[in-house]
Amino acid sequence: MKKNFTLALLVILVAVASCSFTNKSFENDDKDKLLLDLITYVLERGHYEPKDLNDNFSSSVFDDFIDIIDPTKRYFLASDIREFEKYRFMIDDEIKNTEITFFNIVYQRLMKRMGEAKAVYEEVLSEPFDYNAIEDINIDYKEQEYASNKKQLKERWRKQLKYNTLGLYDEKVEIRANAISAGGSANGSPDLASVAVKKPSEPEQKQLKDMTLAEVEQSARESTKTTLNEFFDFVDGLERKDWFVQYINTIVDEFDPHTYYFAPDDKEKFDIGMSGKFEGIGARLQKKPEGARIMEVISGGPVWRDQSLEVGDEIVKVGQDGEEPVDIVGMRLDDAIKLIKGPKGTVVDLTVRRVDGTIEVVSITRDIVQLEESFAKSATVKKDGHKYGLINLPKFYVDFEDYTERNAATDVAKEVERLKQSGVEGIVLDLRDNGGGSLKTVVEMAGLFIEDGPIVQVRSSGQRKEVHEDKDERIQWDGPLVILVNELSASASEILAAAMQDYKRAVVIGSKQTFGKGTVQNVIPLDNIVRSNEHGDLGAIKLTTQKFYRINGGSTQLEGVKSDIVVPDRYSYIDLGERDQENPLGWDKITPADYKIWDGYIDFETTVANSKARMANNEYIKLIEENAQWLKEQQDENVISLNYDDYKKRGEEAKERSEHFKSLREYDSKLTFESLKYETELFTQDPILREKRNRWHKDLARDLYVEEAVNVLRDLQINNIKHNERKLASVKG
Repeated sequence: MKKNFTLALLVILVAVASCSFTNKSFENDDKDKLLLDLITYVLERGHYEPKDLNDNFSSSVFDDFIDIIDPTKRYFLASDIREFEKYRFMIDDEIKNTEITFFNIVYQRLMKRMGEAKAVYEEVLSEPFDYNAIEDINIDYKEQEYASNKKQLKERWRKQLKYNTLGLYDEKVEIRANAISAGGSANGSPDLASVAVKKPSEPEQKQLKDMTLAEVEQSARESTKTTLNEFFDFVDGLERKDWFVQYINTIVDEFDPHTYYFAPDDKEKFDIGMSGKFEGIGARLQKKPEGARIMEVISGGPVWRDQSLEVGDEIVKVGQDGEEPVDIVGMRLDDAIKLIKGPKGTVVDLTVRRVDGTIEVVSITRDIVQLEESFAKSATVKKDGHKYGLINLPKFYVDFEDYTERNAATDVAKEVERLKQSGVEGIVLDLRDNGGGSLKTVVEMAGLFIEDGPIVQVRSSGQRKEVHEDKDERIQWDGPLVILVNELSASASEILAAAMQDYKRAVVIGSKQTFGKGTVQNVIPLDNIVRSNEHGDLGAIKLTTQKFYRINGGSTQLEGVKSDIVVPDRYSYIDLGERDQENPLGWDKITPADYKIWDGYIDFETTVANSKARMANNEYIKLIEENAQWLKEQQDENVISLNYDDYKKRGEEAKERSEHFKSLREYDSKLTFESLKYETELFTQDPILREKRNRWHKDLARDLYVEEAVNVLRDLQINNIKHNERKLASVKG
């Protein structure tokens, strides 16, 4: 292994650390104002790219805060917005003077409008919806104007509630029809397997079987009302400080999408998250106007085990083990997560809008995510009499308390050595869905594949660049190497892929470009800055303090890493990268580091040409591209019919189209994957590990990208042999 050395992953904020903070004397000195002053102080002195607090900044905060607390424009009236407008260019001045008048006025008006909304939805839901009417709803809320009066606002609520209830109505109608056709038997519903709903209980079937369609419609409205009542009860339980934290984070978010203020409770959750243990469903979420989008499925968690959700799915409602679900559309992400998380062994029912537009209710038993599945693992595969290895690395993990305890670099080194001992002729390093982690492990890991040299350049604001190098000339693997990436490969993954690409050490296969996160964050406890504090724990701020760069000088920020061999996937056209976040830092470049290209031999041109020829003749590749384009069309469809017949027709078309792409999930490369000897010896004592590996191997056999990576390894091997033969012949000649 490489020599241990210190890599500055998270910089110390010299300006902050060297100055003790003394809060200003406020007329009404309270925690809110203290927080605002503290956070502004840290942002101005510690952020990599501080923003000017000017009228443009003020205007952005104005728009974003109102959009965050009323994303579907169902609370504020146009007259409210006009009244708020006088503060549009004053927020920067308020921040400088530690005033929160804008927040107070908006918060008070929101509380009033939310109180009025209760009466509105109760009135709307007291009358039947006409699903024969020809009308639609536009769910692109950003493009809508605010309602000009309360009559218009009520009409907006009516359409939204009708839309929310339409899916429930359709679900109940389907259950009723199946119950009738099966004679009311809970086990005799022939079509239930094809209906995208949770299997109903026998009492529910019997109850719906005896209802008229009008009663079914009423039942659907009552369910929607129950959900809204629970949502507003939940909101009523929020304190003013919860809304103020949202305001603070609106200000913080203007600096970049990875800078964030943690309230004390949130900081505790963050610390738990950094330890690698998660209690819940095992998925990372992103707030969207339509709900909470799945951004990552955590290996080893309930969702991963059940294969019940996938990246791109959106959770729109959350229910607790058979109870009426709560609509989370428009809800703060933190609040939605509180509903989704829960103690191990409890059940949560999630109403999910799939990436193909279909609606399904998924029941998940919460659990503690098994950390073992977040560690590196390997397998061997044989093709045409040759053996190759694959290492899967879900993240660049590290124990910050004790680096020597366990980290990604040492684990990958062990897997490389084990694969060498088993006689592999090439290695695939799979970094797909790897969101990054410890940069120190990147430097050490890259050193496994090159003799020595720079790996990554890091620059702090206003500082000279630092070049982090592998200084150990030993190399652990000098054979053919392929790195697999996709749109969700980010941060540390991009550094490793970029370094191997710049050295021309490996062929990078995957999406057109990776995520594009080229920044480093540091967590600053605010209690460490203030001299004296009478307000208790002040939380912490996660601050962007550095940018990292490839050894060729280019940043991975926004642009990510562009694959040598581009293979389309179903998310090719869906907004997932850094460039699709709010307020990302820009791309730039610095001077290159001093490095030498890999002195081995890789015939890139022939290898890429061979791969393109294979993909051009692969019908599955064409189907993947078609699926990706269709999913983008589904995502862009914002106008939804509220006519029941049209709704059913659209659902049937989406289902039929989804069936068309079903074969993608049934692909079989005919490759056989096996665990290494040390792992098979553990199977007798750990049958769960055996089951996990068997499932992983089956997934690998269905993975077209892995198959192409193995093909590329074979091409590299053949080209290298031919090159050596020509070189030898030239020497003899």
